[in-house]
Amino acid sequence: MEIDVVLPCLNEAGALPWVLSRMPNGFRPIVADNGSTDESAAIAAAHGARVVHVPQRGFGAACHAGLLAASSDIVCVMDADASFDPGDLPLVADPVAANAADLMLGRRTPQRQGIQGTWPLHARIGNRVLAAELRRRVGVPVRDLGPMRAARREDLLALNLTDRRFGYPLEMVVRAAEAGWRIAETAVPYYPREGKSKVTGTVRGTVRTVKDMRRVLASITPTPTPTPAPSQAAAQAPAPALTAQVSS
Repeated sequence: MEIDVVLPCLNEAGALPWVLSRMPNGFRPIVADNGSTDESAAIAAAHGARVVHVPQRGFGAACHAGLLAASSDIVCVMDADASFDPGDLPLVADPVAANAADLMLGRRTPQRQGIQGTWPLHARIGNRVLAAELRRRVGVPVRDLGPMRAARREDLLALNLTDRRFGYPLEMVVRAAEAGWRIAETAVPYYPREGKSKVTGTVRGTVRTVKDMRRVLASITPTPTPTPAPSQAAAQAPAPALTAQVSS
């Protein structure tokens, strides 16, 4: 079985040779180029990747265009900045292939140069807050919104994801949870990225990401509290003494 790997890309010429050379057998890279001004697209093509040009700017736009271009049953998504080793893709793909999970996330475990150099403090704090919100609001038992992930392509398309910016990864988890998917995570090594992050590397990128993710959180539909039928309500009515106790 072959698995397509969507790599959203914006000016990752320095990282792509290493990333694409590490792609395991059976995994086919799709580089969704989001308007790079360097040689990213040419480098990707030279290393055998399929290149999809995505004129609409935005991380989510690149991810979704890659998903639409994919043709395999199972699709993986991962950053193209060398913060992940493609050799670890089976860690997220195998549980989906074995039908042990519907959406598998890679929980980042920082490697080398200390955790601060790999994953800035403000990014870690924001990630923890978001994970806690997901656990509280939709019951998703995860600690990281890992950028390396895997799911079945047709199921992902059926989620009808609409965010085309930095809220896309969060929306995927939220909609999957609302649809009753089995969501799980596994530890995946996380390395210092090549170049400057578009998200955590600038104040503007961080602010935009927070705004996009807040918008996604605001769209969560509260789980309705079941209303008992009249006959059940009568049968479950509290005793008068208890009613008086509660009312006092």
